[in-house]
Amino acid sequence: MNAIKESKFEFPGQTSVYNGKVRDVYSLENDLLVIVASDRISAFDYILPKPIPYKGQVLNQLAAKFLRATEDIVQNWLIDTPDPSVAIGHKCEPFRVEMVIRGYLAGHAAREYKAGKRMLCGVALPEGLKENDKFTTPIITPATKADEGHDEDISREEIIAQGIIAEADYLLLEKYTRELFQRGTEIAAERGLILVDTKYEFGKKNGQIYLIDEIHTPDSSRYFYADGYEERQANNEKQKQLSKEFVREWLIANNFQGLDGQVIPDMPTEFLETVSNRYIELYEKITGEEFIKSDVSAIQDRIEKNVLQFLDNRS
Repeated sequence: MNAIKESKFEFPGQTSVYNGKVRDVYSLENDLLVIVASDRISAFDYILPKPIPYKGQVLNQLAAKFLRATEDIVQNWLIDTPDPSVAIGHKCEPFRVEMVIRGYLAGHAAREYKAGKRMLCGVALPEGLKENDKFTTPIITPATKADEGHDEDISREEIIAQGIIAEADYLLLEKYTRELFQRGTEIAAERGLILVDTKYEFGKKNGQIYLIDEIHTPDSSRYFYADGYEERQANNEKQKQLSKEFVREWLIANNFQGLDGQVIPDMPTEFLETVSNRYIELYEKITGEEFIKSDVSAIQDRIEKNVLQFLDNRS
């Protein structure tokens, strides 16, 4: 199963490289970033041992589509995608906070609610909700961006009081977050999906705010199928969803939640193929387009060739 587990490139003008959980970020001169979307998959803040074929391509192409579909709301970092698994764009100084927005009580929020918490990131949650219920108005629940370990919930008040983000900038980030979520919700609805929750990251370049990283992908977002949502809620059934939550559920069922002493279970080939197919399913469902699998016979050579051609054309 050919997949991108790691990348090691030396591009012209390269000044540094950062290997994230999923993406390898190459910094170049002239404030350019070359970001390789690997096929690694993470859960509970751990990188799982085996990569998922075509996952990086799905994330890269979906993110590019949504960045282009929202550039009228806020400018973004993307310049081009010269390869199915590569995006090249502006290098920005990132804000150290992820802007998480939730339209429904799902995932982390549902787990906190079930544990008895009625305040999440400074936002009061009403009594009487059950998992996957819709909020009257989407709530913003920011998280500090950790280089290592777990991201931590934080409130608007704490972000401003601690000087993590200036108040004027933070209020703009909230505005952009709500507008982006509304656009993503509308696009999802056209395809019979519900955008449940997602996260956005922002940065600054030359004093201007940019939307950075990926948006509305199955790694950063959770989607439900709209058809049958109300019936499933009424019957207390699990929602049919497209996200990587099912990977977390599989890990939990195999006794792994990233806790001390737990061992990451081996993911059999059949499950890896299932995960790959789920990512492709989401791409096709949300775009309405057929997913064209890229040539994976020599992935590293292909990426290097395409990036060098882009850089040559730009110089």
